[in-house]
Amino acid sequence: MEVHYDTVSNAIEALRKQGFTTDFNIEGNYLVSEKNRLHLDDFSIVDVYRYEGNTDPADEAAVYAIASNDGKEKGVLVTGYGVSSDPLSTEMLQKLK
Repeated sequence: MEVHYDTVSNAIEALRKQGFTTDFNIEGNYLVSEKNRLHLDDFSIVDVYRYEGNTDPADEAAVYAIASNDGKEKGVLVTGYGVSSDPLSTEMLQKLK
């Protein structure tokens, strides 16, 4: 069964309840959090939710549910896409595609 949440905040809240508690950011070929730094080869994307702004293209976002390959860390990455996309390395772009 495919699940879709109506807003970014609802998706994040639901993922938190499923144990995706770490907030990730992108730095080059790494996802970084307060406690950890995962190379793009060290994590997998469990799920992705994409949102398009009704009137403003800057409201486009993607919510990624991320799990480390060793199973020790699960978290959320929120990025803009389209016009408001974050600068990404070619390798990270391929991984998040």
